[in-house]
Amino acid sequence: VQNYEAAVLCLNRRVFLLQELHYCVSRNMYKMTRGCKLKVMHPGNYTVRIRATSLAGNGSWTEPTYFYVQDARFVMFTKKYAVTVSCPAQYSVTYYLMFCQCNYSLNVSFFPFSQTQGPTGPIYASSNPEYLSANDVYEEDEWEVAREKIAILRELGQGSFGMVYEGIAKDIIKGEGETHVAVKTVNESASLRERIEFLNEASVMKAFSCHHVVRLLGVVSKGQPTLVVMELMTHGDLKSYLRSLRPDAENNPGRPPPTLKEMIQMAAEIADGMAYLNAKKFVHRDLAARNCMVAHDLTVKIGDFGMTRDIYETDYYRKGGKGLLPVRWMAPESLKDGVFTAHSDCWSFGVVLWEISTLAEQPYQGLSNEQVLKFVMDGGYLDRPDNCADRFHNLMQMCWQYNPKMRPTFQEIIEMLREDLHPSFQEVSFFYSEENKPPESEDFDLDIENMESIPLDPSSYSQREQCLDRDEASSMGLRGSYEEHHIPFTHMNGGKTNGRILALPRSSPS
Repeated sequence: VQNYEAAVLCLNRRVFLLQELHYCVSRNMYKMTRGCKLKVMHPGNYTVRIRATSLAGNGSWTEPTYFYVQDARFVMFTKKYAVTVSCPAQYSVTYYLMFCQCNYSLNVSFFPFSQTQGPTGPIYASSNPEYLSANDVYEEDEWEVAREKIAILRELGQGSFGMVYEGIAKDIIKGEGETHVAVKTVNESASLRERIEFLNEASVMKAFSCHHVVRLLGVVSKGQPTLVVMELMTHGDLKSYLRSLRPDAENNPGRPPPTLKEMIQMAAEIADGMAYLNAKKFVHRDLAARNCMVAHDLTVKIGDFGMTRDIYETDYYRKGGKGLLPVRWMAPESLKDGVFTAHSDCWSFGVVLWEISTLAEQPYQGLSNEQVLKFVMDGGYLDRPDNCADRFHNLMQMCWQYNPKMRPTFQEIIEMLREDLHPSFQEVSFFYSEENKPPESEDFDLDIENMESIPLDPSSYSQREQCLDRDEASSMGLRGSYEEHHIPFTHMNGGKTNGRILALPRSSPS
């Protein structure tokens, strides 16, 4: 095999139409053995197919070659076959299959073996330690879509693994003949591990079914290129959409900036998607406007977990030689200890609210990534945006509590906003769904007479009392400003350090 990239020749054989065996020959093994030996016990009809596997992924199978094994101990035959596959270096390599004789050939001999010792399903093996194990290989399931059912229409933009297209899918949704979809692809230069990561990322979404989380519709894993078919979000990611609403934006669709009511609706839709993910025990770890998507009816949904990472590469920072981190959206505990929880997602949600208020300005503009790291870990947080309503700013500050346990849950956030939401929210949201109803709890007999003897933490009692006082003065039930010094745990909040507000340069439109 004249291939300088590690390659594998896979041969396929069927035994009584019950077994399909795969034999993999690495480049080094091929140099030593000049082929592959297959052992069979029973005479009969067999087929052989070949495909190449390299870091670029799997090539297509050749057309099957049929042959008959006679009832004899050793059978030889000669046949020449050629297969052309594409390799990562953007050139074609021709593999020649020559039984018994030919330079750069594959020699196949047959010997008896006990069928009871054979496997009952596909075998994937590799003598190359750099190849992934069988457990890492994506296996098709009920989400598999036939490639011929997908038609590409136009480019939408670059995703984290490759180009994203608008397309039309046939019979992908029950009851719909044709559906406009988003089709994600993998770059030709992507490694095998990146291709599997691409499919695994899609596999994560198979478990999700929520109106405010972008839907996975199908996967095309057979052949190349690999495709992931998603629900089409017409207006793209939230960051780009918000920037298009700036009065001076060249691509302004003619809409004014969002009103407070519209911003609250966006916030609730994002919170509902996050509440759903939290109920599924899923921590997002990269919640930001760039990872939220906007549908044709302006509904905002949690995006497909990594689609826009390469588009906004400057939003990420590589700390200490590790992977890229979205430091400007990360909570203090995540920056310090690498801890990611629903509480840290809540901090990121507060930054998303800030992005909505500023029409997607860059958080902590004027500070380098290293300065942001130190600033947030020392207790700092973002300035109040210009012309930001008290209610919206109060919600941000609740999300930026330095103590993670003092931040609200996404369910609590929706509870605070529910009175100002569109009636359709009740019909489609996870928050109002049957799935979100808590299980019936047992009734407990409480000793009412002795309740007064239960000691209360004075600080928590005064905090609750003060919060209630402020709630009465707020039309939405949001907590009041955290500027007041008498609130318990203020010293732990991001807005104060030693009783002094940490100043941050005002952001300006970029």
